[in-house]
Amino acid sequence: MWYVIQVRSGTEENIKVQCEKGIASEILERCFVFYYQENKRYRGAWHTQKRVLFPGYLFLVTETLEKLNQELKKVNGLTKVLKRGEEMYPLTQEEIRFLLDMGGETRIVEMSEGVIENSRIQVTSGPLMGKEGYIRKIDRHKRKAWLELPLFGRIQKVEVGLEVVARIDEQQEQGSR
Repeated sequence: MWYVIQVRSGTEENIKVQCEKGIASEILERCFVFYYQENKRYRGAWHTQKRVLFPGYLFLVTETLEKLNQELKKVNGLTKVLKRGEEMYPLTQEEIRFLLDMGGETRIVEMSEGVIENSRIQVTSGPLMGKEGYIRKIDRHKRKAWLELPLFGRIQKVEVGLEVVARIDEQQEQGSR
């Protein structure tokens, strides 16, 4: 089962290393952070960078929840474990499928490409293909999209890389005929 813990933003990797070193592998199967790729322009060229997709969240995979809870008490910097009431709850199979679909086994959401047709985005390649309904805002100059995703029992706002390669409007199409 996949579980989510909350940590201070910016400490995700540090806490991940603490968990991997301090918790036995028979208790904690995997521990990871989801990332996304973005393109940044500096020194006259575009560079691909990796950024944390869910700042302040760390994902844990275990089948022994009670033992994991005991071991997590030893981790420095842990803010809280996401719970429903008093129960630490796992991500649903649908949430896990969605996250794996976006980030794959590498857990990195790669850059997507798309076109804007008549003021509507159409993603032509990348992990956002078919997920246009989650896009709430696009910044063509920064090559980013902001999404609202139903995860962890609430709506999560995240940013991902999106390159809009063309804009096609009906007026342009009619003018070119």
